[in-house]
Amino acid sequence: MAVPLKDLSDFVMGSSFAFIALVMLFCLLFLPRHTRTSWLALTLVVGSCGVLLMTYSPFLYTYYESYSRLWVTAFDAALFTLLPSMTFYFVKIYGPGPYRLTSRLLMFQTLYSLLCAVFLMIMTLSGTDYDGIYYFFTVYLLGMMMILQVLYLVGLSILSAIRKNKDAYIFSAGFMLLAGGALTDLLLFYASGRGHQFVYWKWGVLAFILSLMIMLGRKFIRGHDQVVQYSKELEMFNNELQRSEKMEIISELAASVAHEVRNPLQVTRGFMQLLAEKSEEGQKEYLNLALKELDRASGIITDFLTFAKPELEQVTVLNLAEELRHVTGILNPLANLSGGVIQLEVSKGVYIAGNASKLKQAVINLVKNSIEALEGEGVIKIRVFKDKEYAVISIRDNGVGMDMQELSRLGEPYFSNKTKGTGLGLMVTFRIIEAMQGKIHFTSHKGIGTEAVIQIPLASNK
Repeated sequence: MAVPLKDLSDFVMGSSFAFIALVMLFCLLFLPRHTRTSWLALTLVVGSCGVLLMTYSPFLYTYYESYSRLWVTAFDAALFTLLPSMTFYFVKIYGPGPYRLTSRLLMFQTLYSLLCAVFLMIMTLSGTDYDGIYYFFTVYLLGMMMILQVLYLVGLSILSAIRKNKDAYIFSAGFMLLAGGALTDLLLFYASGRGHQFVYWKWGVLAFILSLMIMLGRKFIRGHDQVVQYSKELEMFNNELQRSEKMEIISELAASVAHEVRNPLQVTRGFMQLLAEKSEEGQKEYLNLALKELDRASGIITDFLTFAKPELEQVTVLNLAEELRHVTGILNPLANLSGGVIQLEVSKGVYIAGNASKLKQAVINLVKNSIEALEGEGVIKIRVFKDKEYAVISIRDNGVGMDMQELSRLGEPYFSNKTKGTGLGLMVTFRIIEAMQGKIHFTSHKGIGTEAVIQIPLASNK
């Protein structure tokens, strides 16, 4: 007996789904634990749909008529598996739902499916005919439950789509095609006195499974992206930890060395100054050069001490507008000598708690770096404004800029782009800002310029 092509296509489609489910089940062994439950739920949905399509097709009943009872039993078992599996997958993707309704629906469906499966097993093993009761529970009541489940899950997916969840759009599209096909078949089935052959749901199943696969794929991609992001953050935290440990070691070393060197250095400078006063003009030039180098060494030692002990000593409420105007007044002549100009833009009423001298030292270090980065004429723009609970100081220049490698090393001990630089200035700046409970970060582009942004918690002027 020839089987119509459409019936054979149903069997082929169902076989394909069943094969895909077997492959997915095998792949389950190699997946991370946190993805296994959602993958298993999708495997059960795909496998159940495959068995439903195969056992609903007349192909098996035509060529293997002697096993008709087995095909009917397999169809019912697949249906009992599909409904809770679909809800389980929904829970894994969208969560338990409002008031945990989806989780409760899953529990009820699981218990009801188990009850129907036990009923089917007893009826099959005993050979007793309870078709009337069985039909009522597994066709009439189960059909009503399917309609309610479809309406509930469609409504929930629409709500998620309204919240602009991209997965919800995909799920809603596939699920609505399935729901539309299933509802059409069910309504025609009951309207025709249970004589309608279910047709439309098969294509809805295909669309729905494709949407589920796309959603799960997107979930895996998001998981991979999160792992990459966590790896980057972990690397950043490790670098920060190493930097902190280096800073701690250098701080202790700097404090001890600075104290030991400073006194003999001052004594040496005093003797050099006496010699310079009593020397002839030809010798004075060399002695004055030596004094300048001693002063530079003294400045480096002062930076060492500030770096080692950046305590703020006297903490007061500072008006950033006033403090930055003072810094601008000090450094404008230096900027003008280099062909640059400093522009100041401040908001009123920006206050922080800190030490005025230390704050000025940190800002002066940054502005001097910007001045030295200018090539001929240039602009250094200093802005002060509020951003939520922080006072923000932005120092931007249009100097030579830095590449990513140089930018990543800013604040490292003894890293400097200057010929005679020690890197201590920025180290001191970092330590001062940290002591004021603040943060500092840099952005820079080679040939465009650099911006330093300081964030310090706001304080009340009361």
